[in-house]
Amino acid sequence: MDTDGTSLRVLTRRDVEAIDITLTDVLDSVAQAIRPLADGTSSNPAKLSVSSPDDSSVSYAMLGRDGARQVVAVRASYRHDPHHDRAELRHYTTLTLYDDAAGLPLALMDCGRIGSLRTPAVSALLARECAAPKARTALLIGTGTTARMALPLLVTALPDLDRLLLFGTHPAGISAVREELAAHFPDREAEVVGDLRAAAGEADVLIGTAGPATPAAVEAAWLRPGALSVLVGYGLAPSTLHRADRVIATSAEQMARTGGDLADSRGVLRPVDAELADVLSGRTAGRVRPDERVFAYNSGLVVADIALGHRFALLARAQDLGTEIPLWS
Repeated sequence: MDTDGTSLRVLTRRDVEAIDITLTDVLDSVAQAIRPLADGTSSNPAKLSVSSPDDSSVSYAMLGRDGARQVVAVRASYRHDPHHDRAELRHYTTLTLYDDAAGLPLALMDCGRIGSLRTPAVSALLARECAAPKARTALLIGTGTTARMALPLLVTALPDLDRLLLFGTHPAGISAVREELAAHFPDREAEVVGDLRAAAGEADVLIGTAGPATPAAVEAAWLRPGALSVLVGYGLAPSTLHRADRVIATSAEQMARTGGDLADSRGVLRPVDAELADVLSGRTAGRVRPDERVFAYNSGLVVADIALGHRFALLARAQDLGTEIPLWS
C-alpha cells in the first residue's frame, strides 16, 4: 500500500460499510492471521482495560502483530453505559494499522463492522475444525450484534448444514438475524425455537452469543454425543465446559482471564486441550473422536481484527474509499 509516511488513510463507518468483501474472503483472512500464532510469528498479547469507579464506562486496548502480513495494529474500544439501557449505550471502536515491513502507517478506521465479522468468523472456523464429520443441525443462542453474521459465516464454513435453529428473546434481534441470513443465503431460513432444551438436544453445533441477561443456559446433559458448543458470550452453562471431552480455546490465557463465570465451585476452570492456532496449523486435531463432546471458547483475538482491517484497507484503496489526512506533514 503506497504511502509516504506523512499521511494516513482514514476510513469512516460509512466507508467501511461500503467495502465489498465476500464471506469466504473474511474466513480466509482470519484463518491466515490466527495460524501463525502457533509458531510465534504473530503476537496477540492480553488486552489492557480501565473502567470508571461507578462502572458507567469501560475502555480497553488490544495491540498485536500479524506475522503473515507484517502488520502491527492497535484496536481501541470505549463503551459508555451508565444506565444499562440499549437506547443510551455509546460504543466506539477504532483500529490503527502500521506496515511493519516498510515502517509506515497504513490506515485508521472505524472498527464496528470488523468487530461484527471477526468474532463470528472465528466461531465459524472453530465449527469447521471441531464439528463432528456429519454435523447437519446448528443452534444459535442470542440475537445481538455478534449474532447477526454468525449463521451466514457458519454456513460458509459448513455448507452441509441443512437445519438452522435460532433461540432469542428480542423480536427485533430475531428479525435482524433472519434477514442477514436471507441476504447472504436466500435459500436458507433460520427456524425460531422456544424449547431450548429440545433444540439443544438436536443440535450438532451450538453457538452461545447471548448477552449476560439471557435466561438461556444450555446444560451438558442436554447435548447429544458429538456436539460442539462454542461460547462467545452467554447461553451455555458451565457444565458444557466441565463435562466436555475436549476443550479448545482461541487463547488459553484469555480464557483464564475472562472465563471466571465458568469456574466450578472451587473457582477452577477445566483445562484447555488445544488452542485454535494449533488446530489450524495442523499441530493437533480439533476433535479426536466423532462422538466426543467438544467445548470451544471464543475470546477476542486482535490478530483477527488486524487481518480484516488490513484486507479492508486494501479493498478501500482499490475501491477509492476513504480520505488521506496529512497527519504528520
